[in-house]
Amino acid sequence: MKVSIKDIYIAFFLLGIQLLGGGYVLVPLMTKSLIEKRKWITEEELADFYALSQSLPGILAANISCFTGYKLRGKCGAFAALSGIITSPVVSIILIAEVIDKLLKISFIQSIFWGVGIAVIILVYLTVKEMWKFSLTDGLSWIIFLTAFLLSFFFRVSPVHIIIFSVVIGVLIKLLQPIFFKQKGGQK
Repeated sequence: MKVSIKDIYIAFFLLGIQLLGGGYVLVPLMTKSLIEKRKWITEEELADFYALSQSLPGILAANISCFTGYKLRGKCGAFAALSGIITSPVVSIILIAEVIDKLLKISFIQSIFWGVGIAVIILVYLTVKEMWKFSLTDGLSWIIFLTAFLLSFFFRVSPVHIIIFSVVIGVLIKLLQPIFFKQKGGQK
């Protein structure tokens, strides 16, 4: 049986409309639509597509759709299935973005977000205060902290680079520490 590209798109578009709960709702919906109603794939194939999709990067629903579409009509089928499954979420995101854009122009809503911004600053401060007790325990920790702070504040180095730098320095220190410093009890 040769399934039309249009039918593949419509079937996956209808699935995409129903996928509000994410991956957990996916299997029952696909079972009903693709196996029971249309008989396009078997339960074993859906289980295989699901397992394979779990091991690949990306959205589970999109991955399973691509595998199913590919099985039905090759690359064109995979593209039709992928396009169908993502159409309604993309349209929803665009509509929600429009509504949020309009909401953000209302002064009352701006005031709420200003207050939330202050609350976030306070929460970050409290987190730093709590973590400070356990993080800066020796001179070396202070040197790494001050270096990271100076690189960030004065030289505008990306936080990503600072984190990577700090991790590498920390790992090197822990690896080389037994070699260069005597441990307690006179052991090397």
